[in-house]
Amino acid sequence: MMAVGPEGPEVIEPRPKAERSIGTLLSDLASESILLIRQELALLKAELHEKFSRLGQGATALGAGALIAYSGWLVLLAAAVLGLAEVLPGWAAALIVGVVVLGIGAALLLVGKNRFEAGSLAPKRTLRSLREDQEWLRERLR
Repeated sequence: MMAVGPEGPEVIEPRPKAERSIGTLLSDLASESILLIRQELALLKAELHEKFSRLGQGATALGAGALIAYSGWLVLLAAAVLGLAEVLPGWAAALIVGVVVLGIGAALLLVGKNRFEAGSLAPKRTLRSLREDQEWLRERLR
């Protein structure tokens, strides 16, 4: 309900509740409720997109960490074989490489695990907004 005058758009304030009919009040409540539901759905969609993106990153880090840790295990096995088969400086190098690869794999596994925490997946903004909307509706219905 906007009027455009020579000075620009002018916002017309709604009439006080005492001057508005029940039909108008119910119509306003219905339209505002529909708008509110649409906004909440848009917020939920955006927040879930963000959470699923984060979940995908965590899954990727877990997969990469598992693959690197497995590679490190294979290198450690090769180092043990080389060390037992013949005592040469080569096994020490393989052992060092294996430990470093396992360390990198473990770090990636921890990053992936932290991305899967249950608390970080909850749509916190949507839940907070729904609580605010509930309070708003209570105030409007008084």
